[in-house]
Amino acid sequence: MRLNHLDLHVPDVAATRDFLIEHFGLAEIEMRGADGLAILNDDAGLELVISRPVAKFGGADQVSTAVATYHIGFILPSRGEVDALYAQLVAADAAIWNAPRAMRGGWVFYCFAPGRILIEVGFRP
Repeated sequence: MRLNHLDLHVPDVAATRDFLIEHFGLAEIEMRGADGLAILNDDAGLELVISRPVAKFGGADQVSTAVATYHIGFILPSRGEVDALYAQLVAADAAIWNAPRAMRGGWVFYCFAPGRILIEVGFRP
């Protein structure tokens, strides 16, 4: 069995989609409606769905709850690439939680995508 996709609920689908495309290299496969649902994928085939909160599932996102209840993670091939992405995000005025640092045997930092999606970026030798 293989994980097929993740669906993240956010109040502004387009803003989160644009952030993930620009800074994390995801590709848009499909956009439904002006701000309804975006389907993205990475170069390994994982689909990431960005959608508005669905009322029948509780209708919540991490902005409306004001907490980060989960995070997603990206791994890069080198410490230098982690530092370069961190610098790119700082220059873009992204919401940074912490600077890159040694953590759990790797080199890691955290930031927030629009929609209060916590993102871990790291390198592990």
